[in-house]
Amino acid sequence: MNDHTAVSESSLELRLEGMTCAGCVRRAEQALASVPGVARAEVNLASESGRVFWSETKPELTALAEAARKAGYPVAESQIELSLEGMHCASCVGRIEEALDNVSGVIEARVNLTNESARVRVLAGAVSSRDLEQAVEKVGYRAHARGAETDDDREAERAAQRGRLKRSVLTAALLPLPIFVLDMGGHLIPAFHHWLDHTIGRQNLYYLFFVLATLVQFGPGLRFYRQGFPTLLRGAPDMNSLVMLGTSAAWAYSVVATFIPGVLPEGTAHVYFEASAVIITLVLVGRYLEALAKGRTSEAIRRLMGLQAKTARVMREDEAVEVPVDEVRAGDVVRVRPGERIPVDGEVISGRSHVDESMITGEPVPVAKRAGDEVVGGTINDSGSFDFRASRVGGDTVLAQIIRMVEEAQGAKLPIQAMVDRVTAVFVPIVIGVALLTFGVWLAFGPVPALSLALVNAVAVLIIACPCAMGLATPTSIMVGTGRAAEMGVLFRRGEALQRMREVDVVALDKTGTLTEGGPALTDIVTRPGFEEDRLLGLVASVESRSEHPIAKAIVQAAQSRRVAVPDCEDFETVTGQGLAGTVDGHRVRIGAAHYLRGEKIDLSELEQRATELAQAGRTPVYVAVDEQLAGVMAVADPIKPTTVEAINALHQLGMETVMITGDNRRTAEAVGREVGIDRVIAEVLPEGKVEAVEALQAEGRSVAFVGDGINDAPALARADLGIAIGSGTDIAMESAEVVLMSDDLRGVATAFRLSRATLKNIKQNLFWAFAYNSALIPVAAGVLYPIGILLNPMFAALAMAASSICVLSNALRLRRIAV
Repeated sequence: MNDHTAVSESSLELRLEGMTCAGCVRRAEQALASVPGVARAEVNLASESGRVFWSETKPELTALAEAARKAGYPVAESQIELSLEGMHCASCVGRIEEALDNVSGVIEARVNLTNESARVRVLAGAVSSRDLEQAVEKVGYRAHARGAETDDDREAERAAQRGRLKRSVLTAALLPLPIFVLDMGGHLIPAFHHWLDHTIGRQNLYYLFFVLATLVQFGPGLRFYRQGFPTLLRGAPDMNSLVMLGTSAAWAYSVVATFIPGVLPEGTAHVYFEASAVIITLVLVGRYLEALAKGRTSEAIRRLMGLQAKTARVMREDEAVEVPVDEVRAGDVVRVRPGERIPVDGEVISGRSHVDESMITGEPVPVAKRAGDEVVGGTINDSGSFDFRASRVGGDTVLAQIIRMVEEAQGAKLPIQAMVDRVTAVFVPIVIGVALLTFGVWLAFGPVPALSLALVNAVAVLIIACPCAMGLATPTSIMVGTGRAAEMGVLFRRGEALQRMREVDVVALDKTGTLTEGGPALTDIVTRPGFEEDRLLGLVASVESRSEHPIAKAIVQAAQSRRVAVPDCEDFETVTGQGLAGTVDGHRVRIGAAHYLRGEKIDLSELEQRATELAQAGRTPVYVAVDEQLAGVMAVADPIKPTTVEAINALHQLGMETVMITGDNRRTAEAVGREVGIDRVIAEVLPEGKVEAVEALQAEGRSVAFVGDGINDAPALARADLGIAIGSGTDIAMESAEVVLMSDDLRGVATAFRLSRATLKNIKQNLFWAFAYNSALIPVAAGVLYPIGILLNPMFAALAMAASSICVLSNALRLRRIAV
């Protein structure tokens, strides 16, 4: 990236991809110039770059990148992933994102509190990982780029962190126990109180409390000082700062009351060692439970990673040698035995079997595999054995791409999060202000002992405030929801699609390969009396086997699947554009359109009505004559998938209008539309016309999702408000779509919409809880209910704060059980 500042105009250079001609230059310039803030844009075809100019406000890099992508010329960019340490609340997320966004060349930074990571989109070659690490370190957190570090390494580090936190919890729980028992016991049991005063003495008890509380304060509690004090000094306090201030105030006041009580107003020399120690304990317990729950939100990713085979049996000089899967290279021949997990993607070259692909596609029935078929790494071989040639290995396998997609979706930030970010950016400073105001009001107007009551209520305000719940509300639901979607064969390539799906009211679908199987197949055989169906199919297949026409292949394939005998054909001849003829078992067989057989003086009247009905149903009728006599009519069509009608009904139940966009002639298209229940049919559309059809629907004020196979439908997928690519699971790198279905089952579209709605509902529940909790309990902690005799003990405030985060996480985890 190059920045040049002139007197009144600045500029920025972008590397563009996909430009091939002067028309591309014009379209790219128009797209970049349309971004708010851009004064003009200049694109150079030779250097494949574009330069944008502005005079006042620098345009958003995200807007520039999106405009270029929509035009079909994506900005060359790369992604850097960072592992982060030291985050505890939404305020931490906001500060790190701001620091990363301020690095020159960063397009977009997304920080995920739940899995403690950042994904940073940067202009290619403009930013190094070290630049980003230093930016994070400047605001008080630790970061390191994810490179050679494996997923197992990251999980081991998280486990180690949980172990350290567990030890801190145990230490913090054991040390305050004597304080809690002796102090609370004395309050609850008067006889016990008198016994302590006479045997140990009140002052000696305070000394004991001081020692134990100090060990907690600067032992397990030291983490709050290490993380909260630097942020406080920078004027950007976080959750750690609140706990540090609250417990330090209670501990310091108690120290003064223990050692120099004379400096305090009469009647106010009370100790709150139990409050400071128990608060630290409860906060750490909450964080430990939170860490455990966070681990469960990532179970979907870990299950996907668990599908990866550790070793492979590679053929070396006619022997199968077991090697680590990382050593498998494209072109290697790999042998798979019954029950083994397929290590990488490839193509079967010998042998046959059935493969369980349910973990990838969601389809429960094992799929037959033989020479020429593709296999996917991570799936499980059934009873047979076969050899296959590796085609995609390492990070290029389908499974690796699935994991990458899910991780990227889980790190997404939805538009709904913007409001949360604005609140959390000022939340902690406001809480500190409320605590100071609470202290001042109680000190000035509170009853005796005013100082003690002022301290207790100010500490309660600091401790009960919970930005953690607000910070976790959205990312935990996204992580669990997208993970559950992946298990059901739905991949959200961009997390924003979760929210965008809520706005969709029209689902436009391509016909071929989406509503239908994607290739011609024999659908009907109608015979005249005296002709047996299988015999006629064998005769026709014999002649058609000499042709390369798609209809011929469909008839031959039907004969093979029915195990019909196909004799040899002699005297084969073809009449271009009309039909075929050949001699089979001594019979002259003619196959073709009506005008071809009529030209051979063959009477078709007996089956003309049936042929017309087949044509009206969207099928292609083919007449068959044997020995110059009409024998029957066969129909070929692109058959509708068995689940299509159910899928369309499911979309209607969700309130969607369905539209079919196809290049087929109107009669065929409308026949298919009637059969499956489509609301509107747009037919005879050229591939480039699909974009215009989508734009026409959008011009009606509709929000459009386009469902296609992701290959020739790429422009329409990109232009729609939401692109959904439907495929076999080996075409998942469809850059134009936001959502990818791993199987050809169209019911996955409705599943994606239901998952989106469930996840958004869960997010709203979490946000309501987080905001309602803070809105309701901060005033209670400040003492607004004192007139009716209610004051909140800081220890109960700590318990409520810990419970708040756990409630949010537990609610998000409910998405793991969703069935759609």
